Amino acid sequence: MPFSKEEIAKRAAAEIADGSIVNLGIGLPTLVADHLGPERGVWLQSENGILGMGPFPFEGDEDPQVINAGKQTVTILPGGSTFDSALSFAMIRGGHVDLSILGAMQVGANGDLANWSIPGGRTMGIGGAMDLAAGSKRILVLTSHVTKEGEPKLVHRCDYPLTAPGVVERVITELGVFDCAGEAFRLVELAPGVSLDEVRAKTGAPVEGSSQGAREDRSSSLGKR
Repeated sequence: MPFSKEEIAKRAAAEIADGSIVNLGIGLPTLVADHLGPERGVWLQSENGILGMGPFPFEGDEDPQVINAGKQTVTILPGGSTFDSALSFAMIRGGHVDLSILGAMQVGANGDLANWSIPGGRTMGIGGAMDLAAGSKRILVLTSHVTKEGEPKLVHRCDYPLTAPGVVERVITELGVFDCAGEAFRLVELAPGVSLDEVRAKTGAPVEGSSQGAREDRSSSLGKR
């Protein structure tokens, strides 16, 4: 079975080094907060002015004044802080965010990121995406492998307006985990029950690697975090 949204978020949480400062983008990336225990020492940053953001509150415990950048109610962990957006973006642009986990409309095999506008479609606004993509030390993308129309989101080169060029290191979808390798995507891990043939059929660029190599790469990668 392909990864569920919660499994994608849990897999993304395993990518985070303990003690990191991490920004979670709108949508699927926000689920990652629910898979980070306090023992990890991870500090979640929200560009509207929070450092030390916690998971979503239980029903009835919401505080409408404590929201993330997507206007969802969140919690603040002990030791967390709030501040204005000017300080928040100074933090991002100053290179103090270790990892940003973002959504995407397209990711190029060369690491290009497009996640703010679809040509001819509705544009919601860029928000802090360009700042995060350019200022974070590492970019991880969480997205569905294809669009609702079945078009690949992992492509050779993006033809949507770019958020930033050459910034994405790794992508996690319901089909697996992939690294941007320049002219192709390199397979890191397949979701259970998903074949490499299926991945290649749904990807708009070559996919390098094998199932065996992906298992070995995953063990090596997670052992370093």
